[in-house]
Amino acid sequence: MHTIREAQEHVTGFNNDREWMKPSSDMKDLLLNIGEETGEAWNLIKWVDVKKQKELFAQQAGEWEDFVGDQLYLILKIAAMAGVDAQKGFDRTMREYDERFPIEKVKGTHTNIRAGGHDGKYAA
Repeated sequence: MHTIREAQEHVTGFNNDREWMKPSSDMKDLLLNIGEETGEAWNLIKWVDVKKQKELFAQQAGEWEDFVGDQLYLILKIAAMAGVDAQKGFDRTMREYDERFPIEKVKGTHTNIRAGGHDGKYAA
């Protein structure tokens, strides 16, 4: 098992070995690839209700694992190309989310403040 930092190092080495770490001007292609992968996942569940989505998740578990793996790979490659530490970014985000979304205010509900949810980032 890898930490996020170890996984980023693995992705970096994988890409360096193949000479795939291009200048950051190719970042747009990675971002487009994330969108493309997301669209493929959306096609697996589009236009079906939550109950049917759950059934489809169970039936298509391998495809969902592939989707998550592809997205993680792309995110870690983006972090490497941008010269940022994905572990630090994730840790910082989770600390922020712990503060923004306290359990007692968001448990069992959404966080869309325009629809009655709570997001501490916008709280008065």
